[in-house]
Amino acid sequence: MSHDRIGGDAVGLTQESLALILGTRRASVTVAMGALQKAGLISYTRRAVRIEDRAGLKLATCECYATIKRQSDIWDSESV
Repeated sequence: MSHDRIGGDAVGLTQESLALILGTRRASVTVAMGALQKAGLISYTRRAVRIEDRAGLKLATCECYATIKRQSDIWDSESV
């Protein structure tokens, strides 16, 4: 969702901030990000996540992204 809004492939998020957003431990974020990086979907540094394969990343998500994106688009169109 952050990538949708920034207009670039590098998202300025730390593992700590992702953990807070997701309501999980930083260690869990580290494991998940490692798996996503190994799959070639993202790369990350200490302060940024870079989307390497957006289409692949979207395929790796559950229906949650599409559902939230659809609702967000509705809210955006209502606020215009």
